[in-house]
Amino acid sequence: MKALVALKLNTMSVENVTIDPPEAGEVLVKMGAVGVCHSDLSVANGTVPMPLPMVLGHEGAGVVEAVGPGVRRVEAGDHVVLSFVPACGECYFCQRHEPHLCTSCTADGLMLDGTSRLRMQGQSIGAMSQLGCMAQYAVVPAISVMQIDRSIPFDRAALLGCGVMTGVGAVTNTAQVKPGATVAVFGCGGVGLAAIQGARVVGARQIIAVDRVDSKLDYARHFGATHTVNAREDPVAAIQAHSGGWGVDYSFEFTGNAVVMDQAYRAARRGGTVCIVGVGRGSDSLALNACAFAPEAKTVLGCYYGNANFRVDMPNMLALYQAKRLDLDAMITRTYRLDDAVRAFEDMEAGLNARGVIVLD
Repeated sequence: MKALVALKLNTMSVENVTIDPPEAGEVLVKMGAVGVCHSDLSVANGTVPMPLPMVLGHEGAGVVEAVGPGVRRVEAGDHVVLSFVPACGECYFCQRHEPHLCTSCTADGLMLDGTSRLRMQGQSIGAMSQLGCMAQYAVVPAISVMQIDRSIPFDRAALLGCGVMTGVGAVTNTAQVKPGATVAVFGCGGVGLAAIQGARVVGARQIIAVDRVDSKLDYARHFGATHTVNAREDPVAAIQAHSGGWGVDYSFEFTGNAVVMDQAYRAARRGGTVCIVGVGRGSDSLALNACAFAPEAKTVLGCYYGNANFRVDMPNMLALYQAKRLDLDAMITRTYRLDDAVRAFEDMEAGLNARGVIVLD
């Protein structure tokens, strides 16, 4: 089959890969659509260290082709969306109602039993997030799969496997933004735009979008931003001016840039909440003033996958989509064939899309 492979640092291409049948507790999915997410690029360029070569793709939806022994949750023919974080239901975090931190999720690209189902030129290779779904087929853990209604298009459903779940969840689950609040969103890629939608859905009074790319700010206005700030000016000063000089109640960072994280911190008012979602390089750090930290009384939150319980939150978000309160249609600004996957990432880096999606036959 064809798959997009990160061959080595900063080198990805569509390659012929062999895929084995599903083992116990696994599902073979014929992919219908896969979102083009910056996290894939972070693996390919080493920002998020993972062993290469590795099949990319962690935001997908498709049709179950076959199931391995012991799988009861889905069967062949079911339409499913994949979650890049599995939920085993048994580990320390799952038992404490924090499935977004499930310890079944590993960075080694191997399945739950420590082996791989993918081979290239006779050698085993990894699958990103135990999915590797930027391919014609993917063998994935059954605990990473949820059945969806057949009426939901694959390209819309795929977005819930990472970007929309993370962005909306950061607002509703992690920060728990209240109606009437003021919000700033730093970074208006796919995840940031989802957060803007989440803030609109919960009834935020003011939503200030910050980015360096004007086209992304145009998208932000479409999805509900009440104000936009080009980050080439001083975004903290601009946000304070828009919010009466105090700063916002909730500030979200989606770029993974430590400088922007600092701006997001400073843009929050005293007693406000700062939610860091972007993943930066391990060599970067965020400095907090030791004298001002306590008197400012801000709450600083890390957010992974929107603190989601995907088996609960995915149906809820699909219901919002069907009720036309969550706009997944406009999130997809361009679709690509698998053979054009490298170009899709180039377009993402250039800021051309709200979300690009690879659609498979």
